[in-house]
Amino acid sequence: MLMMFLSLFSSLSLAQTASIQSLSDIRSALLSKKNSVKQEAIEWLEQSPNTEQSKAILSPWLEGDLYYRKADDALFVISSLKKGKTAQPLLDDSNSIASVVIENPRDFSKVRTNNSLRSDIRDVIARIDINAKPVTVRLQAVNSLLGTTNPKTIEKIAQQLQVESDSEVRQSLELALAMNQVQTSTNAAEKLDAIEVIASSKQQEVYGILSQVMNNDSDSTVAEAAKLGLNQYKQTQSFYGGLETVFFGLSLGSVLVLAGIGLAITFGVMGVINMAHGELIMIGAYTTYVMQQIMPNNIGLALVLSVPAAFAVSGLVGIAIERTVIRRLYGRPLETLLATFGISLILQQAVRSIFSPLNRSVSTPDWMAGALQINPMLSLTYNRLYIIIFCFMVFLALVAILKKTPLGLQVRAVSQNRAMARSMGVRSERVDAMTFGLGSGIAGVAGVALSQLTNVGPNMGQNYIIDSFMVVVFGGVGNLWGTLVAGLTLGLFNKILEPWAGAVLAKILVLVFIILFIQKRPKGLFPQRGRAAE
Repeated sequence: MLMMFLSLFSSLSLAQTASIQSLSDIRSALLSKKNSVKQEAIEWLEQSPNTEQSKAILSPWLEGDLYYRKADDALFVISSLKKGKTAQPLLDDSNSIASVVIENPRDFSKVRTNNSLRSDIRDVIARIDINAKPVTVRLQAVNSLLGTTNPKTIEKIAQQLQVESDSEVRQSLELALAMNQVQTSTNAAEKLDAIEVIASSKQQEVYGILSQVMNNDSDSTVAEAAKLGLNQYKQTQSFYGGLETVFFGLSLGSVLVLAGIGLAITFGVMGVINMAHGELIMIGAYTTYVMQQIMPNNIGLALVLSVPAAFAVSGLVGIAIERTVIRRLYGRPLETLLATFGISLILQQAVRSIFSPLNRSVSTPDWMAGALQINPMLSLTYNRLYIIIFCFMVFLALVAILKKTPLGLQVRAVSQNRAMARSMGVRSERVDAMTFGLGSGIAGVAGVALSQLTNVGPNMGQNYIIDSFMVVVFGGVGNLWGTLVAGLTLGLFNKILEPWAGAVLAKILVLVFIILFIQKRPKGLFPQRGRAAE
């Protein structure tokens, strides 16, 4: 009876396999309620010479975008099953079915799958992509198969290794074979060779496999080798984790530099404690938001144009503040502090009245989204990387203005010795206005950068005013290079302390450090020199 049952089962399986003879049979197989029939369809698609067509079916099926129309069982790819969305026909060689606009979502039903089928589809797509022409596609396919012990997949990887020409793909293929070997081999020597290959890799699957071998392998030599390999992997991981911390510290430091460099100019030249500096940053961020509302279909260009626009808007607001309020309060720092604090409240309320108290989200263009993958252990997000580059560009542009232009010469003269500059014919009132406008414009540019890291709201400037003063005081009042070094240093300190102290305590420790440092060096890292420095 057992033999008869096995014979019957075998004949049924052969009949099911034989039922899929061409691509036209795939539709009925996909709509079948039997997972075994769907499994046969997946295997047939893998063997099909038309790999692009096979992927065109398997990929939307894996992603849950494959549907059939109940009226005629026609297959469609639908990314969003909503009224008004478009359904693209699939497996229509006669081109008799056109793309349709969904009027009633209930007319369509999803082609069902389960976890087992998804795993098989994922493996089949990867096995198809192993032979793809683009190197990046082959590399991604091999990396997705790391850790597999599927005999069919391992055979495909071994075959590809014989013909693979790219060194990076070959390395991933060898790693996949080594991972299979260390899990399935019974030979201790083979396992030791595989562990040596695995331990030098940076792929995240290495940790799990080496841990499994270390805890479960009966051979003590193999277990000890796995333990040493795991320690080597952890050391490499710690190293790249440190590099990532440095990167995040530099990105935070770049934000602090952008926020504080404008204040360094006005504070250093004019001696004005501008408590409205954070609101000038806020104005730059809202300028970015407005530019994207004007150009909703070109977010990237809107962001680029926001830089000069924010500089102009914040600069003009700064000049207006200096002309109407601050110029009447020179020599009275306490009154200037109170006046600029009142201006900050006015600017916040003006923004609430114009844009509402709710935060506004500024879109990130495609070229700033994602991350630069250095290796499996280290990736650098593009938005932070661009902000670091942008910070140095702004800094170098500002240095060029102060060193190579007549305005820069006059600013340096007034900051070093105001009385002497006036006696030499320099109009200090005009220089004060232009300097305040320049510092305010740089604050607006900082707002453009910050709009890519956080939500834009009426209170966003308050989060950076204290940090800006810390950077200026720590670096040395009026010294641009001091501001750069101080901002980057404080950013690094924050990110190094955060993992073990927490974000709040890290900021408190940095503040305590600055207080102690100022006790020792009251003029900061790079104090101004000369007879008029006092």
